[in-house]
Amino acid sequence: MLPIAPVNTALADHAIAVSDGRIVALGPSAEMNLRFSARDRIVRDEHALLPGLVNPFTQAAMTALRGLPVRGPRSQWREFIRPLEKRLMSSELARDGARLAIAEMLLAGITTFADHYVFPEATARVAAAARIRAIVGLPVWDSESAGPDPGDGFAQAERLWDEYRSDPWVSLYFAPQNAAGLVDATLIRIRRVADELDARLAMELHETPEAVQECVARYGQRPLQRLRTLGLLRPGAMGIRMNHLDSRDYGVIAGTGVSVAACLQSDARLGAPACPVWQLDHQHVALGLGSADPASTGAIDILAEARCAALLDHGNPPDALRLATLGGAAALGLSATIGSLEPGKAADLVCFDLRPLACQTPAAADAGAAVAAAILFGATRGAITDVWTSGRAAVSGGQLLTFDESELHACARHWAARIQPELR
Repeated sequence: MLPIAPVNTALADHAIAVSDGRIVALGPSAEMNLRFSARDRIVRDEHALLPGLVNPFTQAAMTALRGLPVRGPRSQWREFIRPLEKRLMSSELARDGARLAIAEMLLAGITTFADHYVFPEATARVAAAARIRAIVGLPVWDSESAGPDPGDGFAQAERLWDEYRSDPWVSLYFAPQNAAGLVDATLIRIRRVADELDARLAMELHETPEAVQECVARYGQRPLQRLRTLGLLRPGAMGIRMNHLDSRDYGVIAGTGVSVAACLQSDARLGAPACPVWQLDHQHVALGLGSADPASTGAIDILAEARCAALLDHGNPPDALRLATLGGAAALGLSATIGSLEPGKAADLVCFDLRPLACQTPAAADAGAAVAAAILFGATRGAITDVWTSGRAAVSGGQLLTFDESELHACARHWAARIQPELR
């Protein structure tokens, strides 16, 4: 068992007790068997139990567009993908893209995700039906931008907020477009509405040099500085990507409590510099690892994101797993609910099979570091045998219980037949 808090701890021959979807206790198996009379008892020898992985930034609907040629740099990729999105994306495609993405995430041990894309109602409804924890972004545009009138965005936000205000699985946040693309009046309105609703907000910030330069040219400030001036940066705000930071930006982050979602694989594939995850982590910034859009990244795989983080700047495996679990939870403001194996937290759990030879560590001196390294560098998401969301089995024996996989394959083939002729 890797509880994550405290970090670098591995508990051998331990058990966890779950009741009403929450962790009641954890301790040595012999003691737990005497203490509790269990209705169901699940034993996994030579496995590792972790809190569910957390994905603080993805665009689930874009799973339907996976397979397009990925062309960097990021600014060029956006120019290539945006016309296709406008031509192809619909609420029906977004719904089925979200179904494919959520099924993939559960098989990959991801039990919580934050989504940031158009047609938020489609993703929210699929997530609620699948019983996966989802924080769904409410997009807001300017009337002068490429999107619809901002009034439509706020009206949609109000409708969805009323629909999901008491939902146990879905919560909402504001997801305005990048800082350079919104005028002051729209950002101030977002701040006021978010304050009234006690809502969080997240934006892609400092993702490219062009985005930073455009903000400076239009408003005389770098994106983080501008948002601070307008009162949008405070605990509860999250910056996504954050690849191009200078000393002034680090000062703004430290002084406002903003969290960060790094997207290492997507940025690497698009030739962008990596978010300085370990520098931010050493400054105690709440930071998680996001998968970004599946069209540019490929697989939705937070374990692979953690592996990538561990390879940067001498990051170590226990800390990388922390970013993939408790770090992502903290970035989303959910560290009191998920992200570690502690009594009172939701029983969002993932179990890895450590029996393959690649996971054997005969020379290990530190059990915590050895198990973390075995998971990061010896295992893949294919080693995940079981996943639970609030104590409910979503994957068992490597098999998806929440969806019919044959139906999902048929869904992917259906959209391939409809999309591919549009690409020629």
